[in-house]
Amino acid sequence: MLLKMLLKRVLSCRFYFFMETHDLDVLAKHNRLMRESGIALFFASGFLAIFLFLPSTPKSTASTPIVVAPSAPDSFANVPIEAKAAIVYDLVLGKPLYEKNAEAQLPLASLTKLLTIYAALSILSPNTPVTIPADVVHLDAPHAFRAGQIFSLSDLARLTLTGSLNDGAAALAEATAARENRSESAMLASAAAALGLSQTYAVNGNGLDVNTAISGGYGSAHDLARLAGALVEKAPLIAEATTRSSAQAVSEGGTFFSIKNTDPIVATIPQLLLSKTGYTDLAGGNLALVFDVGIAHPVAIVILGSSAKARFTDGAALVAATFAHFAGVASL
Repeated sequence: MLLKMLLKRVLSCRFYFFMETHDLDVLAKHNRLMRESGIALFFASGFLAIFLFLPSTPKSTASTPIVVAPSAPDSFANVPIEAKAAIVYDLVLGKPLYEKNAEAQLPLASLTKLLTIYAALSILSPNTPVTIPADVVHLDAPHAFRAGQIFSLSDLARLTLTGSLNDGAAALAEATAARENRSESAMLASAAAALGLSQTYAVNGNGLDVNTAISGGYGSAHDLARLAGALVEKAPLIAEATTRSSAQAVSEGGTFFSIKNTDPIVATIPQLLLSKTGYTDLAGGNLALVFDVGIAHPVAIVILGSSAKARFTDGAALVAATFAHFAGVASL
C-alpha cells in the first residue's frame, strides 16, 4: 500500500512537470512536488531492496528419518583361542584383523627357522651349495642328514621348513654366518632389523631351547606375521613346499629325501601359501600360516604359546573366522 502511494505521488509530479505554464505559484508547487517525489523514490527503492534481498522463509518439511547401516558382524568375537598370543594380520593393508597379546615377546621354538631361512636368502643365492657340518647331525629331532651331505640352499630350505629339521636349520645358519664373517646371533639380528622386527631376536638358527630357562628365539605374534609374509614374498616356491604333505629333494651325492610335513592341517586350509610349526618345552605349541583370501590378498595367522594339539585347532578356528570376515558374515 505504501509503495502504491509513493508511486502515485511520483506520477503526479511528472504530470505537473510537463504542464505548459509560466505561473510562479504553479512552478513553486512543481518544485516542491519534485523534491517530495525524490524523497519518495529514495524510500521506495529502500523498501524494494529490503523485499528483494531478504531470504525467503523455507517451507516446513516433515523430518526425514536417519537410516544407520548395520555394522558388519565381528567374525572373531566368539573364536575360542587357547594360545597365549595370536594375530590375524592383513599383509596387503598392513594391519591386524584380530589380536590377542600380539605384542607380547614369547619363545618362538621352530618359528625361528623362518628368520634363519629369510636371512640365508638375503645373503646367499638359492643355488649356493650348503654342506651339512658334523656338529649339527646330533641335534634333537627332527633331523634327517649325515655330515658331509651337500644340498642347494633352496632344496635344503624346502626340506628344513617342511619337516622343521633342526640339523638343516643349523647348517643354513652356519653357512650364512660364515659368509658374513659374524656370529649366528649377530647375523640373525641383522636380518630381523632389516625387516623392522623390533621384538624378535634369536640365539641360534633352529629355535631349540638353549636350556630350561632360555629359548633359542623370541618374538611377538605381530613380528612373526610380518616375517612369514616377507618370506612368502621373497621365496614363494620355498614357502609353497610347506603347504604340501611332504617335500622331496636329492642331495649332490644322489641321495633322495622325502620329508613329511609337521603340520597335519595343511590340506584343510584353502589357498595356503606357507605353514610352519614349532614346539619346545619353553614355547609350547606355535604355528604360523599364510593364505590367500582372494586374488593376491595374503593374510598371516600366528599362534604362540598354545599346546601341541590346540595350536592346530586355534589356527583352524582363526582361518575360518578370517574367511567369514571377508565374506561379511559372523561365521561360516
